[in-house]
Amino acid sequence: MTCDIILCSVGGQGGLSASIIIARAAMAAGFQVKQSEIHGMSQRGGEVLAHLRIADKEIYSPTISKGKADIMFALEPLEALRHLSWISPSNGIIVSATAPVLNIPDYPDLDTVLAEIRKIARVRLIDAEAIARKSGNVRTANLVLIGAAMDLLPISPDAIEKEIIELFSRKGESVVQANLKAFEAGRALYHG
Repeated sequence: MTCDIILCSVGGQGGLSASIIIARAAMAAGFQVKQSEIHGMSQRGGEVLAHLRIADKEIYSPTISKGKADIMFALEPLEALRHLSWISPSNGIIVSATAPVLNIPDYPDLDTVLAEIRKIARVRLIDAEAIARKSGNVRTANLVLIGAAMDLLPISPDAIEKEIIELFSRKGESVVQANLKAFEAGRALYHG
């Protein structure tokens, strides 16, 4: 079993935190994990792209070949469109937020962007920002998307929750609880 994941976002959205949480949970579950990151402008607003490979056998490369990703987590719709070439057209699935980052100049029509994404792969479009806001912190949209994809990942919700607690505990209990609540809200979308 191999699960190849692309995570794309704009700096400051939590794409790398999402990658770290999934990677640590997979390692704790006994899987082999390789991870690679690209940090665009290395600041808020720059492109962020992470490759995450999870397998029950040894993995030799941290990067995913174009057209081979099983799952894409996109925290921004235009980033999903930019990175569509990574997703497997035959069995890939994109879990994408629907709210655009408004400081991107000349942002194309959102409906057009979403229609193009739908042409390539199966898509779960989620208003992750609104769900995160309702859960107590708009910055937890990344955990909403992870929750909404738990049926696609080879790891348990308990393993993800443990890593959320581990990663965010230094920021205080309210941050931990907001992230856990967002994760559970995402899970409720596809898992009752």
